[in-house]
Amino acid sequence: MTKLFNDKRFWKTALTLAVPVALQNMLTSSFTLADTLLVSRLGDVALSSVGMVGQWGWLMTMVLIGFCSGTTVFVSQFWGIKDTRRIHSTCGIALVSALAVSGIFTVISFAVPQYVLRMFNSDPAIIAEGSKYLLVVAYSYFAVAITNVLSTVLRSTEEVKLPMYVSGFTTVLNIFLDYCMIFGKCGFPEMGIKGAALATSISAWAGVAVIVIVSLIRKNILIAPFKEMFCFKKAEVKEFYKKTAPVVFNEGMWGAGTFTFNLIYANMGYEYFAAVTILRSFENIAFIFFIGLCSACSVMIGKSIGMGKIHNGIKDSKRFAFLVPSVAIFVAAVIITFRHQLVGVFNMGSNINEITLNSAVIIMTIYACELPIRMIPYIQIVGIFRSGGDTVTGVKFDLSSLWLVSLPATLIAVYVIKVPFVVAFAVMYIFEDYLKTFLCLRHYRSMKWLKPVTKEGRTALENYSKAKNRKNEGEEK
Repeated sequence: MTKLFNDKRFWKTALTLAVPVALQNMLTSSFTLADTLLVSRLGDVALSSVGMVGQWGWLMTMVLIGFCSGTTVFVSQFWGIKDTRRIHSTCGIALVSALAVSGIFTVISFAVPQYVLRMFNSDPAIIAEGSKYLLVVAYSYFAVAITNVLSTVLRSTEEVKLPMYVSGFTTVLNIFLDYCMIFGKCGFPEMGIKGAALATSISAWAGVAVIVIVSLIRKNILIAPFKEMFCFKKAEVKEFYKKTAPVVFNEGMWGAGTFTFNLIYANMGYEYFAAVTILRSFENIAFIFFIGLCSACSVMIGKSIGMGKIHNGIKDSKRFAFLVPSVAIFVAAVIITFRHQLVGVFNMGSNINEITLNSAVIIMTIYACELPIRMIPYIQIVGIFRSGGDTVTGVKFDLSSLWLVSLPATLIAVYVIKVPFVVAFAVMYIFEDYLKTFLCLRHYRSMKWLKPVTKEGRTALENYSKAKNRKNEGEEK
């Protein structure tokens, strides 16, 4: 094990890629946390309403992440052989796809906002407050789509600082506008929950403007002739969707499953959903370490395999497979130690009831205990399998564990056995994670996740497989 991690190249590259991405996601999560903290001053109803609309936007983001993950497979491997034309065409296809997805969510949000809220809770106060928020925050959905794709392309080509700086700018802007527009400060009118939504939309579009302007000045990888980015070849579109469609389906259906869990919790009582909203805010913060490591894993393994350096890709995969769960143990210990203080931050205005606060403490403990196990399939599917070119296996493992095991178990627990909310929350994690972890580790050891998309990678994999077979035959003799 010491020999595996005694590699300066690995640590230098991994930290160079992971730290800026982690910081970017910390800033993005702070963006959400600031919204939640400031809105919590308005009470349980407002907090629950924003949380419910946030889950609707999160479902859209999960579909976008599917396209972004598929984009990473291509861009990182094309970056390995410095094929900038294919990077540009991949970026164009991803942009058009992401804008189409965000367009669907935007139209639904404007057309029937009350029905979006009614999926979560039938309380008239929740629907009224949530609809106000959704009708304004929906203006940010196109900006979210553009930012996700452009940031993915930049990170996949080892340009990790610009997305980080943009996230820092939008986070600071959002916190300032939240404070001004929610409470009527610095000359702004007091708009309450509507002000929080407007602050989010303005900040999101400001982020897009900064990425585009800086890219034009620097003439980075995002800047290309219109034809090179948007005049797609039929074969390239077909190849993109062949690899990306399973990932989009995976993330979309996984998001829909998680969305369904949240519907269950919201219908158990808005106090419980407020507790879930508190957890999700800190979950996003805790997750920044793993997003950074996973992004570094994807780029490093994808680049190595795209260049034909199969052995390097496999060695790095072993390192990340051990490193990520180890970090999860440390993060889990911190959460458990400070769980009461973390939840208490949301009650500074004494507007949150005891049911919400106590439930939040318990489910935060459950989440922390489950985190190390949960991160094993995460790094395997998102970081290793996909960067190796295997975008199908994750679909099978993710969705079968969630839709065929965890969700039925939770539904039975809630509606048949009628367990308390915190028990239902634990059932969700336990029934999904353990089966998926076993399946992922078995597939990883088989090495069947190595499926390069470049000619150099495919040739090198053939040679690697032949050499491995000869070695096995020699050992048998």
